[in-house]
Parts: sequence; structure tokens; C-alpha cells
Amino acid sequence: MAGGAAAAAAAVAWPAGRWLSRGRAGDARGPGLRADPEGVLDLHEGFSYAILQRAGARMDDGRRVPPRPDGMACFEGDDGAWILMRNHELPAGLRARLFGAAPSEAYDPAGAGAVTRLVVDPATLDVRRSNLVLAGTSTNCSGGASPWGWISCEEDPRGAHGYAFLCDPAADGVRAPVRIDGYGRFRHEAAAVRPEDAVCYLTEDRPDGCFYRFVPHDPSAPFDGRLQAMAVVGRDGCDTSPWAAGARREIRWIDLDDPTPRDDDLRHTARRAGAALVKRGEGVCFADGATYLTATTGGPVGGGQIFRLEDGADGGELEVVAASTDRRVMDMPDNVAVRPGGGLFFVEDGEGHDFLRGVRADGEVFDLARNAASEGELTGICFSPDGRTLLVNLQEDGLTLAIRGPFEALA
Repeated sequence: MAGGAAAAAAAVAWPAGRWLSRGRAGDARGPGLRADPEGVLDLHEGFSYAILQRAGARMDDGRRVPPRPDGMACFEGDDGAWILMRNHELPAGLRARLFGAAPSEAYDPAGAGAVTRLVVDPATLDVRRSNLVLAGTSTNCSGGASPWGWISCEEDPRGAHGYAFLCDPAADGVRAPVRIDGYGRFRHEAAAVRPEDAVCYLTEDRPDGCFYRFVPHDPSAPFDGRLQAMAVVGRDGCDTSPWAAGARREIRWIDLDDPTPRDDDLRHTARRAGAALVKRGEGVCFADGATYLTATTGGPVGGGQIFRLEDGADGGELEVVAASTDRRVMDMPDNVAVRPGGGLFFVEDGEGHDFLRGVRADGEVFDLARNAASEGELTGICFSPDGRTLLVNLQEDGLTLAIRGPFEALA
């Protein structure tokens, strides 16, 4: 396995009432962004990008890069190289048409979902090696970095799917799947691990979804434990989607006896037991003692919410850091990442040309980048271990990009 997981993020705090203090007009490029002459990515002044890889390119194992890149994490290798682990959000049933016969290691011979690996030179951004790691899964959407490797999550709960899988950043070829049953079977989106005790937070991309955490019995055996669903103290079964910015509630956790039901009904079982509704939970990340998560269609106008969770053994506090009241300002936040050194960044999955946006230390929102290539979503936002490079995908365009610039000046 690679020498270390993605770097831990520094403390970040934002005044909730000022989060949406600055907006953009509809689908325009926005103030501070300069047009890309190549028509790929409009960027904030002082920043530049490099294309690391394109869908369809030949990898070092002889296979082609799959389309629809999605969730990613960047690990540091033993030799200092960056290892980028990348999902591909492709459903079961497409393998034969897209890739031909499945490798013998495939989880499901019909599954087209996958995880690929890029080994990147930190100085030049040259790709030293690229290969397939996980095959035969379905709709690998997001996931998360962990001390044990990349956690890849399936957003398809049909058939034998709907699980999370552990992938080794050191794998220089396809490996047999390592399924994490303890993390449950549902329409997974993303995962975030609290490193000190191996607690894992998990989002569910459903309009009536829940928010989960997995608590190991012993952190040294991180996948043996219990799955729980979040509930609001004194308000069993409440819907968090109407909450506005600044709303704050105490939460508790409900044990789930059967985390891998045959039917896609884990959320219904959880709600009957009192779990809260989180409307299309997607991005999640852990940063210096707090968990940040998005509800892509929550909020007063359905334009999204961003929550901050401070959690303890038995419960904690959930706060709405942002809730869109104008979809021209924030339109369906998806993946989130905290930069080592400070600053929260998120990508959108709304209508028109989507934006990559950030938040300064004083709570001011700014546009960092805009997808100029298409109206496809931006995905997989993550930082290099040193915090100097931001990695992101243009999903429908099949591009994986590295962005560099004066991030510290934006904090």
C-alpha cells in the first residue's frame, strides 16, 4: 500500500450567515474568471490547469481509460509520487459493449463500473503509470480516502451491487474486489473516515435518503462494527431539507441491525426507527474534527445545503453552514474537499455550465473555475497531499485535470 493517505486538512470556520454573500449571474463566467482559449476550463486569475488524462487513452496495462470519471482521492507513494485513485460512474450491463470480456478479477462480469489509478510526478505532473485496479462494479460514484486506501462506493443498489469496496493505491494491476459489507448496502455516494478511531461517515444519494456512520468495535479491525443512521434529538423522522443557514440541532445515532438488506430499503428501516431525512446526500469530507456534507437538493429552493457535523460517541451537533436561496448563487453542491492549510471547495451539479467554488476564511464565496467544455458536471475534487494542486474531473468530457495557483491568497 502507498505510504500515506491524503493529507489531513486544517481547521476551517465560516460565519454561516455570510456564506452566500457573493453570487454569480446565471450561467455567465462570473467575476474574476478568465476565458480559456482552449474552451476547457475558465479559471480564476493567477491559476492554470494541466490535462492529466483523457477517457479513451491507452493505459500502461494496455486497457483504455473508461469514460465518466467521478470521485477521486490523492495518496502519497513511498517514493514521493502522487497516486490518484479515480472512480468511473458506469452501470452494470455496459461492460461487453464498452470493454469486451471482463477480467477474471471482476466483481460482476457485466459490471462496467471501475477504479483506475494514475501515478503522477509531483514536479512535472507527468503521468508515470496508469492502470485498472477494480472492475465489474456498478455506478462507482464517489467514495473517500482512508488510512487503508481508496474507498469506492457504488450508487447502484440493484442485484449484487450497492456496496463500498477497498482499493489499494499500490495496486499496479487489477485486483480481486474487497467488499466492505459493514458499510451497508444502499445507494452509496461518498465516504469520509475519521482517522483517530476509524469511524466512517457515509452519504446516500436519495431524495429520501439518510446519513450514516460506521463505528468499529476496535479501530485495529476497522470493518468489524456497527452501522448507524443519524437522527435529530427530540424530532424523530424529521426532514432536514427545509433548514436554512444557521440552523443547528443536536443529533443522535440509531443502530441498524441489518446493514445489507436484500431489498433497497435500508433508508426506510432507518426512518421508521427515527432517522432524519437528508435530501440527496452527496459530498462528504472530514477536516480537523468536523465532518462536512452536502445535501444536493436540500434547502429552501432545492438548490442545496452544506452541513457541518461535530460528532461524539453518542451524539453531536449538526449545523447548516449554507443553504441556497438563489440557484444562480449556489446550484446543487456535490463533492467537497478541504485544502490542507485551510479553505473549503466544492463543485456543483446544477443546470448549465457548472462551477468549482471556494470559501474564504471570512465566509466570502468565490468562483475558482467553470466548466467551459460542456454542461456536464465537475466531479472528484480533491487536493494533493501538499495542498498545492487541486485535482478535478470534467465527467462528460472524460478529462482529469490538475489546477495550480495561489490557493493561499484565496483563504
